[in-house]
Amino acid sequence: MTVLNYDIFTWSTVTNLIDVLVVWFVLYKLLMLIKGTKAIQLLKGIFVILIIKGFSWLLNLHTVSYLMDQVLSWAIIASIVIFQPEIRRGLEHIGRASIFDVGNNEDINESAENLITSLDDAIQYMSKRRIGALITIKMNTGLEEYIETGIPLNSDVTGALLINIFIPNTPLHDGAVIIQNNEVAVAAAYLPLSESNTIPKELGTRHRAAVGISEVTDALTIVVSEETGQVMITRNGQMMNDLSREDYLKYLNAQLNVKNEKQGLLSSIFGRNKQGGKR
Repeated sequence: MTVLNYDIFTWSTVTNLIDVLVVWFVLYKLLMLIKGTKAIQLLKGIFVILIIKGFSWLLNLHTVSYLMDQVLSWAIIASIVIFQPEIRRGLEHIGRASIFDVGNNEDINESAENLITSLDDAIQYMSKRRIGALITIKMNTGLEEYIETGIPLNSDVTGALLINIFIPNTPLHDGAVIIQNNEVAVAAAYLPLSESNTIPKELGTRHRAAVGISEVTDALTIVVSEETGQVMITRNGQMMNDLSREDYLKYLNAQLNVKNEKQGLLSSIFGRNKQGGKR
């Protein structure tokens, strides 16, 4: 009787496994890069076309299958033209990443502490004087679609800058400030308004915009009410209203204090997730 001995740990098996992992990682990073942008709508459309193509193949609908083939062929070319800015930003993002930079928790924490201190200074000043504010902080989901609607600043985050932006009757006070990579990317940006019926009637447009952006991205958004001076934070579709200084500082520290936006490529592949706090 012959006993067959199969060695699954062959070089071919290892290379196949590496091949699958690399493709999975690239697809995951691509989805994270375009999530929250207009490009995600294109992917949804292509997915619908592929479903129609599959049904037409199963049911032998030759004309429908031919039309779907033509649409897919032209969609690839059209996507390159239409989403050229997103493609450029993605390549720039890859180019800025250091291959062997594994990140430094002390530097990350220092940047986060500076950001939280600046936010706290601005929130305290505006809350006491009932100056309305809407500040969105990028977490993992891309916010490029909304950044494009604002006025670019690309400035360091300081309490004084945030206060001056939201002073009433100034050119930038309407709309949202968007912060990414510990910088004020834009001011006067437009955010999607939530249609949720759970939002109290007394809350205004800023609050609806804060909830709206939290429903479509994982961004953290801070609202200061101009009527009451109360502070609200939204994230992942949830509202935390009427927060005390102790409450919002505790939450901001939990969410931002160990976030590393500038990991190296190898760190992003092999490093563990370093973002603390509750999700």
